[in-house]
Amino acid sequence: MAIRSKVAKMRGVRILVILLVLFPCSAQAQSWAVQTSGIHTNLRGVSVVRPEPSRDSVTVIWASGSNGIILRSTDSGRTWNRLRVPGGDALDFRGIQGFDEKTAYVMSSGEADTSRIYKTIDGGANWQLQFTGKRESFFLDALVCDSAIRCFALSDPVDGKFLLLVTQDGQHWAELPSDSMPLAVPGEGAFAASGTCLAVAGDELYFATGGPVARVFHSTDSGRTWTFSQAPLASGSAASGIFSIVVRGNNVQIVGGDYQSPENRDGVAAHSEDRGISWESAVQQPGGYRSAIAWVDSESLIAAGPSGVDISLNGGVYWEHLNSLNLNALSLTPGSSSEAWAVGPKGTIVRFTGLGLSR
Repeated sequence: MAIRSKVAKMRGVRILVILLVLFPCSAQAQSWAVQTSGIHTNLRGVSVVRPEPSRDSVTVIWASGSNGIILRSTDSGRTWNRLRVPGGDALDFRGIQGFDEKTAYVMSSGEADTSRIYKTIDGGANWQLQFTGKRESFFLDALVCDSAIRCFALSDPVDGKFLLLVTQDGQHWAELPSDSMPLAVPGEGAFAASGTCLAVAGDELYFATGGPVARVFHSTDSGRTWTFSQAPLASGSAASGIFSIVVRGNNVQIVGGDYQSPENRDGVAAHSEDRGISWESAVQQPGGYRSAIAWVDSESLIAAGPSGVDISLNGGVYWEHLNSLNLNALSLTPGSSSEAWAVGPKGTIVRFTGLGLSR
């Protein structure tokens, strides 16, 4: 389900720190540095990698967005390079998954053959086109990997059912069987706002939907069979539903709302303690529609959207507004409970620090 925007292209990539704020929210103060990529584009995807997971190791950040934009930093965000997919300048890269400074997948969203999956193993010097949509209703919404060779991708309904792709070798993609996939409700779709409406945890897969209903689909056997549950998030219009989902053990967290009413706090966040069988709405909701959510540690979460960023210190029960930054997607630095990166419109790139939120 597309969220379309038109932006102008600018050449060159540079970093300019334009804001630094301290926010004493918990026992540890948070800070965030807002940067610009120098490219006027809507960044939708971000993936943070720490090839050597030590405290002092260098962080690699991959980011992607509209107008074929792919960015990479190999020095913890100090400098950035723009990478190009041949013939891809008009593509809308909504999802990106990096593994080190050399290896990454990028997913474009769009109808039919504008939905594609590419992979690089040489730091973006070359990109291999691994999958292209063929059917008119095919529309990729999310890409998620749990290793450099095992990844899943989600499409809006094709022939009345949501469609999932899988690669088990990092090269070849195949459609998962759809025999046990429940029928989609007419008008139901998934959102490609941040590329995070799909989650994988071992053999378990989850994806979230919106439109006339807000549902969470769950598979315990890598996508062979499926169940679903209704979630208490905003629904009933093409702009409303669940936009992002994260999983930690039995705990499933979802955020969303109505992107056409970004400051409406009704039906924005909910959580489940039983793998999505039953749901509880957040007692104190985030400050409006949120397109991305991420775990910080075992109790703390961060969520972002166009009207700002919120944190929860208690597993999504209460949310506290952190700032009013306009953001689309989030990624936590692996091996760290104190650093995250986020991206948004106008080439915005944000580094959060001090996110050890649990008291």
